[in-house]
Amino acid sequence: MAHVSTMIADDIEQYLSTHQTKGLLRFITCGSVDDGKSTLIGRLLYESKMLFEDQLSQLEADSKKVGTQGGDLDFALLVDGLTAEREQGITIDVAYRFFSTEKRKFIVADTPGHEQYTRNMVTGASTADVAIILIDARKGVLTQTRRHSYLVSLIGIRRIVVAINKLDMVDYAQDVFDRIEAEYREFARQIGLENIVCIPMSALRGDNVTGPSANTPWYQGSALMEYLETVPIEDDAQRSGPFRLPVQWVNRPHLNFRGYAGNIVSGDIRRGERIRVLPSGKESRVASIITATGECDSAACGQSVTLTLEDEIDVSRGDVIARTDAPPAVADQFEATLVWMSDEPMLPGRPYLLKIGTRLVGATGAQPKYKINVNTLEHLAARTLDLNEIGVCNLSLDQPIAFDTYAENRDTGGFIVIDRLTNNTVGAGMLHFALRRSQNVHWQAIDVDRAAHAALKGQTPRIAWFTGLSGAGKSTIANLVEKKLHALGKHTYLLDGDNVRHGLNKDLGFSEADRVENIRRVAEVARLMTDAGLITLVSFISPFRAERNMARALAGAGVFVEIFVDTPIDVAEQRDPKGLYKKARRGELKNFTGIDSPYEPPEQPEIRIDTTTDSPEQAAERVVAYLLGDGNPH
Repeated sequence: MAHVSTMIADDIEQYLSTHQTKGLLRFITCGSVDDGKSTLIGRLLYESKMLFEDQLSQLEADSKKVGTQGGDLDFALLVDGLTAEREQGITIDVAYRFFSTEKRKFIVADTPGHEQYTRNMVTGASTADVAIILIDARKGVLTQTRRHSYLVSLIGIRRIVVAINKLDMVDYAQDVFDRIEAEYREFARQIGLENIVCIPMSALRGDNVTGPSANTPWYQGSALMEYLETVPIEDDAQRSGPFRLPVQWVNRPHLNFRGYAGNIVSGDIRRGERIRVLPSGKESRVASIITATGECDSAACGQSVTLTLEDEIDVSRGDVIARTDAPPAVADQFEATLVWMSDEPMLPGRPYLLKIGTRLVGATGAQPKYKINVNTLEHLAARTLDLNEIGVCNLSLDQPIAFDTYAENRDTGGFIVIDRLTNNTVGAGMLHFALRRSQNVHWQAIDVDRAAHAALKGQTPRIAWFTGLSGAGKSTIANLVEKKLHALGKHTYLLDGDNVRHGLNKDLGFSEADRVENIRRVAEVARLMTDAGLITLVSFISPFRAERNMARALAGAGVFVEIFVDTPIDVAEQRDPKGLYKKARRGELKNFTGIDSPYEPPEQPEIRIDTTTDSPEQAAERVVAYLLGDGNPH
């Protein structure tokens, strides 16, 4: 019995060792709705013996219950796990599955076919080496086929399998296959896809899935599984690329050790080689390379390592370590392609977070240069990007980053966009190139700075930002504050929402995008005024927290004072000095705050004024006391 147990343990150890050394291929299936993507993946799982007996029994029972395949196994049921998917017969979310053969391990993403799930498809494609694009032989190349092919080319997948599926429904006709192949290759040429293999197939019947089919004697190419087992893995290109190690963690277990840990995303490194840390540009040599199994002389793409350096230089999480002979570029402004993934539109000028590699920075986008109709590849004018839309725009970051173009390296050229308030991922993008002005335009050092201006005026520069609904009383209180400060000999300026729209912002309307740009411009002007040593009063509805937070960040620590003029909407509507609420109620004013556009009240304002209990005079006294530092705002 002990001998048998030893044999079993040896077999398990040998199996695990063999499995661990297999290469890993990631691929996606995509195409039009009901082209057979889920059925194909289910067939691959079935043929690779990756199903447990209870799963197989459940599949047989579910197939009989559904009854859509005439008594045959309905392999799509293995993958369509969501109730909504089974009810509609479509894929909604990205379903990831793992299977293996004797030659290779696989992770496959079954991506949705509907246009409204473009973001899901992009998510599934972002890490794939190969794309399998299914085409229903009865329908040929459709709009969704073109859309997904374009997205695949955009993401950077260069190896394409065109699975012309359901040939059993057209009697395995070669002329049908040849016609669809010719049409697809012509379209692929227009979008730069070249490495294409077309396979005639029936995923349901198993034709040319795991082996050659007697039903297609006219096809001499490989079956799908043979192709997947032998195709070169896309990572090979990055393995031979320049060395890149985004620093994930600065490892300091004790005072005598400092290492820089991360995953090598391209190239290789050897002990003793000279390196450069970006964006700082500091240089040193590799003293040691440490992996999970101990020290080694070299490491390559895909390995997680800790590097120690010969010199003590400043290295932080988010920095990129490269060899000095081929460093990445450094910039803070870029052109990029952006895929928008949020129900809330991308608004030019709104501050977001951008994560590239291991670095997290602040970012704002300009108005898109154009958005792309992924069905026709047409470039369309756009002011914003909505859910599932793709556009090209310029990005400005709040600090320089090390980067490669996305075409050169997906890891150091691809990024995600994060909402500052919710921390949700709202977009994904690919860097094209750094803008020339990121190297050519620099902040000019000025000797007479904010402190010098403030000293001459004998005051502390502040931005007093009054926010609240229309009719809340912001302008009335701000005007009183300025009169009191002026009487005390203080140097001030009042920026009022209506007045600014007569000049600086007269080109802006009241859409959400225009409102964001309105506040961005005013925040920049207010910051310049504080540099001049002024106490600047800003009276704007400024309905969105993100823009008020952006203004606070621009102003700098201790400068920005948020004053929430808190008035219930029914009270503001009763006052209605300009008749705006009545117009909005009649539908004559669109995007009016509090009626058909939201107002996001401050969560922690420095001063909150309740206009149902405080008079404008009392409110002004509180604000002046706070600004001059001799009173309690609350």
